[in-house]
Amino acid sequence: MTEMSPPWPKQGPPSYFPSIEKKYGRSIADWQQVIARCGLDKHMAIVGYLKSEHGLGHGHANALVGWTLAGNVARP
Repeated sequence: MTEMSPPWPKQGPPSYFPSIEKKYGRSIADWQQVIARCGLDKHMAIVGYLKSEHGLGHGHANALVGWTLAGNVARP
């Protein structure tokens, strides 16, 4: 398990990030690597992948994918 990321904004998709890191034990940077390596490029396809292969809830997966596809990068 990697060190968790610094505090996130209180609104928008990043507001889910503290609970994502706590619940699944991986940093947002780690999840972005999973997204980059999954071989998919469509938002909902990646959301489905995170849900089926990694057990993420829909809201958590959607927040990660939306934020990542918008070009944001978490610090490792």
